[in-house]
Amino acid sequence: MFLGTYAPKLDEKGRIILPAKFWDELESGIVITRGQERCLVVYSLKEFEQLHERIRQAPITSKKSRDYLRLFLSGAHSEVPDKQHRVTIPPLLRKYAGLDRELTVIGSGNHAEIWDTAAWDAYYQQQESSYSDITEEVIPGLF
Repeated sequence: MFLGTYAPKLDEKGRIILPAKFWDELESGIVITRGQERCLVVYSLKEFEQLHERIRQAPITSKKSRDYLRLFLSGAHSEVPDKQHRVTIPPLLRKYAGLDRELTVIGSGNHAEIWDTAAWDAYYQQQESSYSDITEEVIPGLF
């Protein structure tokens, strides 16, 4: 499970060192692709395969399904982290998420997200004020 918030740097070759707490889950391979709100999502290879199987069940007769599948998979990049636990974020994905040197990586349960730090800070500030208000809508009966 991916939890927490981390602040790695993007190096000059477009690589990021994965947070140490994620190493065991990601050492056999990862898939990075577009996420919502202009972040990138990082899945273990196993989790991505399970997600892909669920996505494949969407009807191909649905234009929304085809559109989503195209955007989601066309940006997908898979690789195995190197011995220093680095992975390369392709230029296409760096551009999509507006990534510069300063990054924020957050754990989101079954995946991690990579954000430009300024974008994450703005998103967090905007969402934090309504966090307690949306709990009941998203997870009824939790509190």
